[in-house]
Amino acid sequence: MRSLIYLLGLVCVIGLASCATGPAPSLGGGEIIPANQLRSGSEYRLGSGDQLRVIVFGEEDLSGEFVVDGGGQVSLPLVGEVSANGKTVREFQRAVVAKLKEGYLTDPRVSAEVLNFRPFYILGEVSTPGEYPYLSGLTVMNAVATAEGFTYRADTRKVYIKRAGEVGERAYTLTTETPVQPGDTIRIGERFF
Repeated sequence: MRSLIYLLGLVCVIGLASCATGPAPSLGGGEIIPANQLRSGSEYRLGSGDQLRVIVFGEEDLSGEFVVDGGGQVSLPLVGEVSANGKTVREFQRAVVAKLKEGYLTDPRVSAEVLNFRPFYILGEVSTPGEYPYLSGLTVMNAVATAEGFTYRADTRKVYIKRAGEVGERAYTLTTETPVQPGDTIRIGERFF
């Protein structure tokens, strides 16, 4: 039975473009934002749970892999904590360079990259709700497929997304291109007959 529900979910995921052609009706008078108004091209901001590789050229003891802690800090050898929360990777690199210049190195050259993004969460009318690893370019439809598809009660016309750092969730029109960002909480609501 579970396999049948999974296959039905995938059929719905694959055929959703035809299912979600019109705007979704709003329940309770809330506004539904078109998916094309989501910020997908904005530069990635670091947050708690991201894993980074920091390389200080010529200084192997200062290089390594580090995790952004719950307070948004990265603990680096020699310099201690460097704030990463809400910064782009380039801004974080500049912050590390500034810390290293404070009496440790005269001309530090630093490279940083994100190894693993913080996870996203999906709940509601999907077969296997939970926490999943984020992959670059992830869409809501990919997230639903990762969670083994929609349940038979799922509303396939809109999705509720709470972005990391935002207070509440917003309703968006569900299309095949609705983007997901690391740390997002996605909720698939129940349809009403």
